[in-house]
Amino acid sequence: MRRAMSACLAGAMLVAGASHVAAASGTAPTKISGSTALALAGVIAPLSPILSGAEKKAVAMLFAANADIPYRKPIVVTADRIVCRTSNVDITLRNCEVTFGKKVKTVNGSTANEIFATEALAGIPADGAAGSNFESLSKLSCTIDPNAIRQKDGSGADCTFQPGN
Repeated sequence: MRRAMSACLAGAMLVAGASHVAAASGTAPTKISGSTALALAGVIAPLSPILSGAEKKAVAMLFAANADIPYRKPIVVTADRIVCRTSNVDITLRNCEVTFGKKVKTVNGSTANEIFATEALAGIPADGAAGSNFESLSKLSCTIDPNAIRQKDGSGADCTFQPGN
């Protein structure tokens, strides 16, 4: 009886784990909000060729803990694809390719490290191959609402994305 219960529990855990992985890799977008969403928008906004200078400055100010900014309109930070790579062999390697439409921006060093770490914070799983660690997402869309953030109730930053390529 005890073995049967253990086998049932192990089976249930296996199915639950498989369901979680399937959901994470399925077509449904991942949604995050609050400080993690603001962080993800905050590391991508400076690279965006789509955002105006005023929008980039507003996101930078919000990300730097300044909720009382003059910018009032919602800001949408988007990227078609983000792929970051680090290495446990070449420990100096840190780069990310961020795609905005047909434009690809490649960043290295501390900027790439910030994006890689923020993706991990947002729940993007790392994948590895031959000494490399990869994190990637696609269809990023973050809406930052300075008026809601100013209320300091945890609202005002929401992102959706697809994990993986």
